[in-house]
Amino acid sequence: MLVDVKQSVQVRLMPTREQATALLATVHTCNAAASWLSARMHALGEYRRFDVQKLFYAELRERFGLAAQPTIRVIGKTVDAYTALRANLGAGNYGPPGSARRLKVESRPIVFRADGGQPFDARCLSWQTQRLP
Repeated sequence: MLVDVKQSVQVRLMPTREQATALLATVHTCNAAASWLSARMHALGEYRRFDVQKLFYAELRERFGLAAQPTIRVIGKTVDAYTALRANLGAGNYGPPGSARRLKVESRPIVFRADGGQPFDARCLSWQTQRLP
C-alpha cells in the first residue's frame, strides 16, 4: 500500500542583495495587482474565483507583467480576502446592517499594503539548496 504524504518545510531565504531587491519588487507588484483587482471586483460585484479568473487573468498578466502562477496567487489572495470580509460582515463584526462602520467597510474595495504577504509555492520559485555547517 502506497501512501502519498505532503511534506511542509520551513525554509530561510538567504538572497543576495540583487535577489532581495527583485523579490521585494515582485511582492510590491503582486500587492499592487491585488489592489487593482480588488477595485475591479468591488465595482462589478463579482467575487467568485472562477469568474474573476476568467474576467481578469489575461489583463493582470499583461498590465503587471506577472507570470502565470503569481497571477493565479494574486487572484486567490484577493478572492480569499473578500470571502473573509463577507464572513466578518455576516457575523456582525462590523456592526449591524445600516451602521456607519459597516457601510464604510462595504462601500470601499479592499486595499493591500505594498509590503503585505504574498503566497509563493514551488511553482513560483526555483530552489538551490546548500548544507550549512
